[in-house]
Amino acid sequence: MSKVEELKTKVLNAHKDADIALLYVLEQSAHELFDEETLSGFYANILDLSLERLTDALEAPRKMDMNEVQDFATLRALYEYAIEHYSADQIDDASALFEVLSGLTNENKFTDAMKLHTVASREKLSLDEFIDNIADVEATQKAGTFYISEFTQKAQKLLNEDKSTQKMK
Repeated sequence: MSKVEELKTKVLNAHKDADIALLYVLEQSAHELFDEETLSGFYANILDLSLERLTDALEAPRKMDMNEVQDFATLRALYEYAIEHYSADQIDDASALFEVLSGLTNENKFTDAMKLHTVASREKLSLDEFIDNIADVEATQKAGTFYISEFTQKAQKLLNEDKSTQKMK
């Protein structure tokens, strides 16, 4: 069996087991061995499983636990999906996804970060503007989070402006 076939078998088994975390473990190999079309399908599998877990969590209703590996992987996949929308200038879709993410977990740092993502996208800041002016990329890298978790002082100003706008409505 070739390496590609071996990897496809592992991916299929992970999908059958709804193991998003294992799919992320296999991600590097997928990049090395899969063609573009197969790689696209690989990420579609991760997204499908994540959307299923999102639906389950919302129907339960239950909060996802960042310390539980499948919940962590699900949140990562959904965040990446939201960022994908944001980078494609589908800002309203990204904003809605960030808002949903902000209520999915009891992890305050994640929740607060998603609220800031929501406000920035609702204010129609482009992803580039968000990264350049609101996000503290260096501090986020040091924090080691999968999401933008550290912010500049301009972020607080953006939140304050949003709160005063919300009060007027």
